[in-house]
Amino acid sequence: MKFESSLGTIWLNANQQFLTQISYTPIDEHPLANQALLIQAQTQILEFLSGERKTFDLPYMFEKGTAFQQEVWQSLTSIPYGSTCSYQAVAESIHRPKAVRALGQANRQNPLPILIPCHRVIGKNGRLVGYSGSSAEGLKIKQHLLALENAEFKIND
Repeated sequence: MKFESSLGTIWLNANQQFLTQISYTPIDEHPLANQALLIQAQTQILEFLSGERKTFDLPYMFEKGTAFQQEVWQSLTSIPYGSTCSYQAVAESIHRPKAVRALGQANRQNPLPILIPCHRVIGKNGRLVGYSGSSAEGLKIKQHLLALENAEFKIND
């Protein structure tokens, strides 16, 4: 499913039971995707982006990713709305304090951005770093999401 949002075009994918992907770039939809779930996901994402929702209650699963990546993604769900956390703090929270770079790569591969709030992870100096492949557009999306949540951060100049 594809829809327009304040972030630009968003693509969604699901299997029969779970949301499996949220993407800022085109993705193929599973032939048996649960259409009701995709519509529910679209609704909740648009509510989130308009400030009407702070949490999601969508069934999701990670179809891909290493055990480490999935551990990182699951840990991100504990960062509250409106808060930020450094890459170092996340690495320490999963008892892998030396895995900061690997954690950054795991964030880059997050199959469910917005829902799994990798945008809430910032540099330990409070600056925006990396989002959606570290592109300028990705950082604009991250900045937009954090501003929406009134989270504190510094813009990397």
